[in-house]
Amino acid sequence: MKVLVVGANGQIGRHFVKMLADSEDHTPKAMIRKEEQISFFNGLGVESVLTSLEGSVEEIADAMADCDAVVFAAGSGGATGADKTLLIDLDGAAKTIEAAEQTGTERFLMISAINADKREMWKEDMAYYYVAKHHADNILRASGLVYTIIRPGLLTNDSGTGKILATENLDSGEIPREDVARVLFHSLANEHVFNKTFEIVSGDDNIEDALNQL
Repeated sequence: MKVLVVGANGQIGRHFVKMLADSEDHTPKAMIRKEEQISFFNGLGVESVLTSLEGSVEEIADAMADCDAVVFAAGSGGATGADKTLLIDLDGAAKTIEAAEQTGTERFLMISAINADKREMWKEDMAYYYVAKHHADNILRASGLVYTIIRPGLLTNDSGTGKILATENLDSGEIPREDVARVLFHSLANEHVFNKTFEIVSGDDNIEDALNQL
């Protein structure tokens, strides 16, 4: 598959693009928003496209027109406020879903957040973030695309272990960003996770085994 990676310059995105670039089965296309980010992907021999999630649906559709799948790993980041979170994590996701529908790019994978569907667990100072994730997930599920929604626990920069716990319902836990990228990679063509939403934290199961048990 040729995979458009939205948010390719993020920490999960970079791990994931490298995995795709090293793969014999898949080819990445990095969607980035700043010209100075191009050199990193050129160094990997990876095609990149400058497109903003704050642009139009048509611009995003142009970026994915030659792709077979989309991975949405974008986020406004912890340094921004509620306004950017709603524009990127919610409306940016919604526009990317619309673009996939327009282009017929049926396979769509989304990085969400643990507890995104449990309003009672949303901390007040992070409620806007969970609002964005919750509604973006619902828009994707209602779209008719072949979706996979991955909800990781607290993200860390530890080295990945390749071992996770994956289930539909977790309360808390941590997971390295590298392992989240690995879960994305192994989910791309795995029919066990088509049209499923699940949560992941570090655990004892090999990633492929964990996904096959969902």
